[in-house]
Amino acid sequence: MPFLPITKKEMNDYGWQQPDFIIVTGDAYVDHPSFGTAIISRVLEHNGYKVCIIPQPRSDSDYTRFGAPRLAFLVNGGNIDSMVAHYTAAKKRRSDDSYTPGGKAGARPDRATIVYCKKIREIYGDVAIAIGGVEASLRRFAHYDYWDDCVRPSILIDSTADLLMYGMGEKHIVEIADRLNSGEKIGDLKDILGTCYKVKTTDFSHIPSSRECPSFEMVRENTENSKKQYAISCKIQQDEMDAVRGKTLIQKHGDYILVQNPPMPPLNEAEMDEVYSLPFMRTYHPSYEKQGGVPAISEVKFSIIHNRGCFGNCNFCALAFHQGRVVTSRSHASVINEAKKITQMDDFKGYIHDVGGPTANFRKPACKGQLKKGACADKKCLAPTMCPAVEVDHSDYLQLLRDLRRLPKVKKVFIRSGIRFDYLIADKDDEFFKELINHHVSGQLKVAPEHCSNNVLKYMGKPPIEVYNRFEKRFYELTKSVGKQQYLVPYLMSSHPGSTMKDAIELAVFLKKNNLHPEQVQDFYPTPGTVSTCMFYTLLDPNTLKPVYVPKTSKEKAEQRALLQYFKPENRQLVLSALKKNGRFDLIGTGKNCLVAPDKNEKAVNVKKKKTIRNIHKKKKK
Repeated sequence: MPFLPITKKEMNDYGWQQPDFIIVTGDAYVDHPSFGTAIISRVLEHNGYKVCIIPQPRSDSDYTRFGAPRLAFLVNGGNIDSMVAHYTAAKKRRSDDSYTPGGKAGARPDRATIVYCKKIREIYGDVAIAIGGVEASLRRFAHYDYWDDCVRPSILIDSTADLLMYGMGEKHIVEIADRLNSGEKIGDLKDILGTCYKVKTTDFSHIPSSRECPSFEMVRENTENSKKQYAISCKIQQDEMDAVRGKTLIQKHGDYILVQNPPMPPLNEAEMDEVYSLPFMRTYHPSYEKQGGVPAISEVKFSIIHNRGCFGNCNFCALAFHQGRVVTSRSHASVINEAKKITQMDDFKGYIHDVGGPTANFRKPACKGQLKKGACADKKCLAPTMCPAVEVDHSDYLQLLRDLRRLPKVKKVFIRSGIRFDYLIADKDDEFFKELINHHVSGQLKVAPEHCSNNVLKYMGKPPIEVYNRFEKRFYELTKSVGKQQYLVPYLMSSHPGSTMKDAIELAVFLKKNNLHPEQVQDFYPTPGTVSTCMFYTLLDPNTLKPVYVPKTSKEKAEQRALLQYFKPENRQLVLSALKKNGRFDLIGTGKNCLVAPDKNEKAVNVKKKKTIRNIHKKKKK
């Protein structure tokens, strides 16, 4: 099966006069199941619809190459938010974009979904437009925008689109397509789960069983009360994200009311298997070859996604707000069939790079209660302590990995997705842990303690550092027992809400004590849709409405980041500054517990002071 059309010639080669749907996307066209555009386009094709794709349009002629679609334009900003794709946490412009041919930045606009929709409106007028993907999903309500440093309205309002799909969109898009195809107008589609629509306040009638978020006007002002209302809104949105218990939400935006229908239930095993069996080409469109291809494919080309959803629900992660917290998985047969396809690829060298997902070692919901109408509103299954109802079991995942290892041509099966170490260490059966170390670690295992201060970990929604310490101890015990030299590579984050300079220094001391020298650290990045971003903006914990300390100045954030890499010469002055301001002179020196040595001129000054003091004492004696 060839690629879907991205040019008029390719559409003609298919024998089509007009596409049913045109997908406009901020990414290059990569026909691989790790890319949202690929999945949605293949699902539509599987259901009998003609789909053309316009990747990274820049000129009017790009938008008009296929004419108007018969049913609708489908718009997304790409696999990641376009602002995250373009800017670092320090708001510096990136020079690269791994989702663009040749890896060069600049092929998509800032706020791509909004720009694309407005251009479509300008050219085609009152055509049907539905938006989806991460950028739309996480910006569906009034949201704090880090790059503008203000609260922006729902992207559905900003973009002028008709309908917004949030979450994973396979079920949504088929229902939308079938109803549009049957003659319904997009403005009539007001009852599809997992979607948002807007209606004028004059046309709005009360929706039973709905909850109202504070309005855009109430949350947009930079005042103490407005920020409190924003935190309240955030909590309401998080509470209603479960498909089994979520209510309809509404939020007023001036003359409009944004309506979010309850979440679409996640795909079950059979439905996931069907999606991943579709005829993906598993690479980028051949037209990109001369530009060096699309770098993003290298991370996923020989990797397999076996699950979706995450009940870990860390505060700084938007995944549960997008995919939901109920974990669903593919069957063993489906995963093995995909692995067999990978082994037939010309450039396959015998290594499956990953069998993972949002969290690699989850295969089923946290507990049976998650699937019942009475499911708890509290989303914290694992932190700060693990809920007693959580069913810890790695046996199914272990068997899947064993089956993959037995395949012909497969030399190694690695796990590079995040391993939830608190869930792993809670398993009373060590069998998975042993085989993980013996077969599935390529020298280094990346894990995410994120910090060592329990004060910060509490605001992150992560377990106490003692849990990580127990995991680390067992990891090295098992590694030694099989005669291997393997290492943990901890992900660490600086300047998260709740992190004081005292906490940052505590983390630096922890790293020194454990002889850890992280080469990469991440400044907290306030991206849309997370609880931590709400804390960053409001200085409140939305769960309690109590104040939270947030490092805001560029100076303090630079110092916190530098402390995580205190050993780098270029960070020395920032570390010295932080230690002096916080009275931690005990950490300045050449002793084994010190982080940095004092400046040479400081030594000279100290010697001079000592000589002066001695001279004074001598004079007094005389």
